[in-house]
Amino acid sequence: MPRMKNEAGSSVPLYEQRDIARFDEEAGTDRQFVTALARGLEVLRCFAPGERYLGLSELARRTSLPKATVARLAGTLAKLGYLRYSESLGKYSLGTGVLSLGYSMLSNLDIRDVARPLMQELAEYARASVAVGVRDRLSIVYIEWVRSSAPITVMRAVGVRLPLATTSIGRAYLAAASEDERNEVLEQVRLQDESDWPRIKRGIDQAVKDYEERGFCLSIGEWDKDIASVGAPFTAPDGTRMAFNCGGPAFVMSRDTLENDIGPRLVDLVQRLGAAIGRR
Repeated sequence: MPRMKNEAGSSVPLYEQRDIARFDEEAGTDRQFVTALARGLEVLRCFAPGERYLGLSELARRTSLPKATVARLAGTLAKLGYLRYSESLGKYSLGTGVLSLGYSMLSNLDIRDVARPLMQELAEYARASVAVGVRDRLSIVYIEWVRSSAPITVMRAVGVRLPLATTSIGRAYLAAASEDERNEVLEQVRLQDESDWPRIKRGIDQAVKDYEERGFCLSIGEWDKDIASVGAPFTAPDGTRMAFNCGGPAFVMSRDTLENDIGPRLVDLVQRLGAAIGRR
């Protein structure tokens, strides 16, 4: 999949780049759509995990907006506390206003409190890590993550973004999504990576079949050649749709183990979580 490098040196999928032109289309057809607000939020979304500071030139490149426009947006966001400006660096970082919004959102997801002990139990059994995430555009964002006490595991964190199309957690979400939502996502992925689209589509088709037959989906070396994982979807009582995964190094988690042991246990976790929430 084509990728770009951010200022921190990590890779960012091209399909996560901003499509500002779409805002003008929305504004022309939806009277409730405020283009200036949308552009400001896109500036905030430019900051990826591990990137503390971004300059105006980089923000303008990532948003495809004129530098002068980005300067006004960033200045406004800084006055409101959503960005901070470093005089010495001449760059911006996320402010505490964004942090407060994020923690307010997470605090309202009390499902994490119920899920955490179940996730930890599976993580210890599998000697792996377990996470739950929600969809954000073409990504899954972790809202909770636990790891086992095993010395070798996959290190992630809350807030990590994984691609929908090639990870087990993303595929699980898509497999349980409505056909309209899934087709919309897949069309966006296809447009961004047409050369690799046949392989991606085969993986998703298989994931849908696996979910219908067994309740879980796999990704073995398809997103990262060294990672193997299994995912299962979950819908909260308020209708929020999310997905869980359990994964680790591919040399530790074989296909047989994922299919016949960890996968069924992950489905059991989801069912137990649903039952526990229903009793509250």
